[in-house]
Amino acid sequence: MVTLPLERCGRARRLDARAVARHLEALAATRGVAERVSVRAACAGGCTSAGPNVGVVIYPAGNAGEPVDHVAIGWRTYVYSLPRLDCLARIIDENLKTRN
Repeated sequence: MVTLPLERCGRARRLDARAVARHLEALAATRGVAERVSVRAACAGGCTSAGPNVGVVIYPAGNAGEPVDHVAIGWRTYVYSLPRLDCLARIIDENLKTRN
């Protein structure tokens, strides 16, 4: 479990790996980048360590009218760094440089 707000200055809530992944997908959709993000939930350290483990894969933006190419241009796994984030949205914003 990790306790984080979803958005900056929001109310913190307890999240397990599934909740983190679900909210990251919703945040990506809200920001219009859902086609460029793939989120995977797992348990930390091969299920032996405490805390959620979430992997985020980033895909390039497609040209207007073309489908998104699903060859990853970046990826990150968040395990022990999740509690240090100011909010969950930071993951989407930092990886895709989106704006609210």
